[in-house]
Amino acid sequence: MLSNPTPSPPEEAARRLRQLPRYLGFGKRRIQIDVEEQFSEAWVLFALLLTGVGLIFHLAALLTIALGLLIIALCSWLWNRLAFFGLEYRREFSVRRAFVGETVQLRLSVANHKLMPVAWLRIADVFPVELPMSASVVRRHDTNQGELSSFWHLRWRERAERSINIEANQRGYYLFGPAQLETGDLFGLFHSVHRLDDEQVLIVYPQVLPLASLGLPLKEPFGELRTPRFVFEDPTRTVGVRDYHPEDDIRQVHWKASARRQQLQTRVLEPASSHNLLVVVNVATMSRHWQGILPDRLERVISVAASLCYYGVEQRWSTGLLANGALPRSDQSLRLLPGRAPSQLLVILEALAAVTPFVTAPIEELIAVEAPRLPWGSTVVVVSAIVTEALAATLLHLQHVGRRVALLSLDPDPLPSALDGILVYRLPQASSPVLDLGAPIGGGHVLSQPVQRQWEAIREAGVNLRQPKASQSHRS
Repeated sequence: MLSNPTPSPPEEAARRLRQLPRYLGFGKRRIQIDVEEQFSEAWVLFALLLTGVGLIFHLAALLTIALGLLIIALCSWLWNRLAFFGLEYRREFSVRRAFVGETVQLRLSVANHKLMPVAWLRIADVFPVELPMSASVVRRHDTNQGELSSFWHLRWRERAERSINIEANQRGYYLFGPAQLETGDLFGLFHSVHRLDDEQVLIVYPQVLPLASLGLPLKEPFGELRTPRFVFEDPTRTVGVRDYHPEDDIRQVHWKASARRQQLQTRVLEPASSHNLLVVVNVATMSRHWQGILPDRLERVISVAASLCYYGVEQRWSTGLLANGALPRSDQSLRLLPGRAPSQLLVILEALAAVTPFVTAPIEELIAVEAPRLPWGSTVVVVSAIVTEALAATLLHLQHVGRRVALLSLDPDPLPSALDGILVYRLPQASSPVLDLGAPIGGGHVLSQPVQRQWEAIREAGVNLRQPKASQSHRS
């Protein structure tokens, strides 16, 4: 009855005919309609009294009045019973997902597919009050939700539409619905209410900013020592040749180069790398989460996290998300393991759009529990509005056990001394069109990109390089 695609006309007509007994109150599965009646048994008794008096005294006027009362009561009852039959109410969004600053158009449509007109129809639909709209949304004090009330009247087989512009000015997971429909007969004897439990969601993504500069550490699975031979190599990319050694694979011999030099030469392949990036979001903005939240600082943290995830996916890294905030109607922390699926970025942005400031657990406890489950080689980037001693100790422990850690802090207070040796960036709290990490305030210089470090290792091995164009474009 709401927002479903309309099938072909013959199928739709047959479906409505099958539903007709349910609207009239017959069958096992009746339509749940609450009816308030102004009509009572007194109307029938009064009509019978008029009929008796008219028959006794041969008064045709009384018989006519009695018959009229019975006809009006019967027609009103039937009209009220069929008021919701063939009636459709739909919400249609121009887009179901938007970014902050965009405008979404919502079209409300009501269609009456039966031959009987709808005298009046009042629709009370639950709308979010956080988003500015071109229609007037009233906040209900009993439920603290917004309500859009609209009034309609339809002729037979008529469709009416109204458009509403929604300004997506803040990220969030916004529910539309359920809706309550009220209608009745033309004479006001019956009043029916029907509730549509269907809910629709509008997702507003957090603000994603381009990164002016970013240096994230890549975990070396086998230590920091450079070796002339890489464990994983890409057989489709040759970066140079060198003299053949007995331990080399005979399949990598470069026969043309060997013929030119009159000595066996072997191919040097470009090393294959896999960068796993895990972005950890701390939704707590105070030292004690029960002290409250700072909304502007929380939105800044989520925007930075979304920008980092977008950057990681754009670089084709396996990107994941971990947050100590809960999703709507949930009390569990947000966990998305690093992955490179085509839908990974969409899932991450939807999760960040829906995450609430409800703190499920201290961020240091969540990191301590989830860190052992991460793939080996992951880089952990923590985005937090406040840096506590417990968080600093947890990050230092991760670094001691071999993890590569970076911290992006929005805390204006001095950072704990335990963060010495950890890559730390201090971000400005004020929003800007570009996310510039700048120089780190701890942990040394900005580390180079993974591809740059691979080429540096190849050069250190003293290989005769022949860099292909594809690799040059990849480096840029």
